[in-house]
Amino acid sequence: MMARTLTASNLSAGYGETEILHDLDLAIPPGKITVIVGANACGKSTLLRAMSRLLSPIAGQVLLDGKSVHKTPPRELARSLGLLPQSPVAPEGITVADLVSRGRHPHQSLFSRWNSTDDEAVDGALAATNTAELADRAVDELSGGQRQRVWIAMALAQATDILLLDEPTTFLDISHQIEVLDLLTDLNRERGTTVVMVLHDLNLAARYADYLVAMSSGRVHVTGAPEKVLTEENVRQVFGLESRIIIDPTSGRPVMLPIGRNHMVPSVSAKETVK
Repeated sequence: MMARTLTASNLSAGYGETEILHDLDLAIPPGKITVIVGANACGKSTLLRAMSRLLSPIAGQVLLDGKSVHKTPPRELARSLGLLPQSPVAPEGITVADLVSRGRHPHQSLFSRWNSTDDEAVDGALAATNTAELADRAVDELSGGQRQRVWIAMALAQATDILLLDEPTTFLDISHQIEVLDLLTDLNRERGTTVVMVLHDLNLAARYADYLVAMSSGRVHVTGAPEKVLTEENVRQVFGLESRIIIDPTSGRPVMLPIGRNHMVPSVSAKETVK
């Protein structure tokens, strides 16, 4: 795959008269896994929508290889950049196989009909997400976790150079969360796909990201390697949370331990005072 560049320059965007993103600059590292984190309503999903041209900017621009995504023909853009939104809605009664096949629509034209490459892409996406056995089932009959894996399969079938995912582990238990994140890592390493995703779990974000983006109040607060971004001070400033950062002995990545009011271990002197 090509190493495509995706950047936001002086980007402001929002809904109606409400501006959510404020003069934001961000360059997505090509061929890497970027994870966006931040408190609720800080603009993470709005940023993905603007970068995928679902949301027009109030000011500034989003550039794919130096060309505005909002001036790129939709089908052309969809062959390079895919988006899995936070709460996608499937047509009523559609089967899993039909939904996943829709990921191939950008690759169809008057002169390029469905072919073996499309079959291979769909079959590979179903196999990768462990949804092949669901192919003939109606999507609206599936559990939340199964539906989420089917939507990810559709995004994989699209076979884009850049894949944007808004909370792709929503509705999944922890084993399936790891399965999906491992799958996206394989996709990145084997195909060179640039993956950009929003995650709520800071520790999973730090484990899987090559590049972390922490947002606060519609702006980029800090970017960089997980070791740079996931610090006690940044967690305090971005989330308003006291924490301790330790190193995960399995991955070597930072792990955030939140400090709540009711779980502080008393110091030795405090224990002696109680006695």
